[in-house]
Amino acid sequence: AALVRGLALAALLVLCPAGAARQVRRPNVVLILTDDQDVCLGGMTPLKKTNALIAQMGMTFLNAYVPSALCCPSRASILTGKYPHNHHVVNNTLEGNCSSKLWQKIQEPYTFPALLKTMCGYQTFFAGKYLNEYGAEDAGGVGHVPPGWSFWYALEKNSKYYNYTLSVNGKARRHGENYSVDYLTDVLANMSLDFLEYKSNFEPFFMMISTPAPHSPWTAAPQYTNSFQNVSAPRNSNFNIHGKNKHWLIRQAKTPMTNSSIQFLDDAYRKRWQTLLSVDDLVEKLVKKLELNGELDNTYIFYTSDNGFHTGQFSLPIDKRQLYEFDIKVPLLVRGPGIKPNQTNKMLVANIDLGPTILDIAGYDLNKTQMDGMSLLPLLRGDKNETWRSDFLVEYQGEGYNGSDPTCPGLGPGVTHCFPDCVCEDSYNNTYACVRTLSTSWDLQYCEFDDREVFVEVYNLTADPHQINNIAKTIDQEILEKMNYRLMMLQSCSGATCRTPGVFDPGYRFDPRLMFSNHGVRARRFSAQSL
Repeated sequence: AALVRGLALAALLVLCPAGAARQVRRPNVVLILTDDQDVCLGGMTPLKKTNALIAQMGMTFLNAYVPSALCCPSRASILTGKYPHNHHVVNNTLEGNCSSKLWQKIQEPYTFPALLKTMCGYQTFFAGKYLNEYGAEDAGGVGHVPPGWSFWYALEKNSKYYNYTLSVNGKARRHGENYSVDYLTDVLANMSLDFLEYKSNFEPFFMMISTPAPHSPWTAAPQYTNSFQNVSAPRNSNFNIHGKNKHWLIRQAKTPMTNSSIQFLDDAYRKRWQTLLSVDDLVEKLVKKLELNGELDNTYIFYTSDNGFHTGQFSLPIDKRQLYEFDIKVPLLVRGPGIKPNQTNKMLVANIDLGPTILDIAGYDLNKTQMDGMSLLPLLRGDKNETWRSDFLVEYQGEGYNGSDPTCPGLGPGVTHCFPDCVCEDSYNNTYACVRTLSTSWDLQYCEFDDREVFVEVYNLTADPHQINNIAKTIDQEILEKMNYRLMMLQSCSGATCRTPGVFDPGYRFDPRLMFSNHGVRARRFSAQSL
């Protein structure tokens, strides 16, 4: 048995050669993923301990984004390192490939945790929300444990704080509403501490802790229900204004919002902060335990969210899903070996980079993957010679009811999430794709909608950081054509072709003739058919 184990270990060290050089001291990795936590509207403010223990001890990425501002597509991008058009998870439903049997068969065996476990010999631990439809009876129920996880404590379906079911290594465990034993954020903290106490000390480990906070229903721990009583949602320049010159879904929002809507979103904002205080406690407990174990100095800790959030921007009360900064921008903090303390980084990074980064830390050859993202390790280590991307792709496929939204029957079919005051946050034709560009010369967002209008939105964020003025009709035509072509290219990219030079990079090549070739400029529109 010892000989077999030794041969297996030798094989793994060949696949992850960085581990061979360090022998048993390969780094550990912890990924803490929150649910719906914004960064643009003060979402990190309540997390004083997290800021002190991760941000001030490492690096804060100031321009971290998600390629789709919705839970399931975004989480699939984290796990696979791929854009939605390559992992094919387009929304939060089984039909949209969220934790479907197709996802389980085609994508799950090749997620970065699966590679860490099978190719690099890592112990892997998951606790919390996985994908929104995980545990659905039509996709194996909670008995399904995805490949790549040594320890599996996954929440059935979507975020809750009480009265939920966990899959404990494939067996259902029901929780009630007793704070001391059932409050999910604290349960995740305790499970994580138990893992650190009882795991093997002979193999490196990867932990993914996925909290319900600050997702609805925003149930705070009892000791925090009176916190932030004087806090309200930020009244920035795009709060409670009409979204003129924007897609019809934004224009349908009622402006000014009713007092009841404003009270509702202020209450939600306050409760979101309250739930995050328990996440702050979780981070503190985790870091203390790693320090007590003597493992903190050899452990990378990543802290991020699956998407942003809005509270009243352009008179949309509360949700995510939209193309604007407040929904697609997320916190990303990292500490670990070789990362100098209290740094900020302005490079354009995305959650498709997390998988490649963690595999790179483990010493896995990224050329053997099909991932679209890039390893952040050179940035984390302060490599000044690293050539970095100047743009990335945002893509979303809108959701809507076939019939009328039951809460607002007068609106007709095709819309959804019409609460409060029958202001709809989504529709079938809220289907769009964007190129988000951040270069030395331009801070730009170019978006096309897949609707009858072929509606276009363009924002110069240097002059207009709150994206109030759509300049699609006034920006230079040549820039529009280049962005249109770049969007087409990114929507059909895979792996290395997702990392080619952007429009404003020195190595960019633009041939206008390609726009009128057989492929056509709109040949790769983001739609159900292209997915």
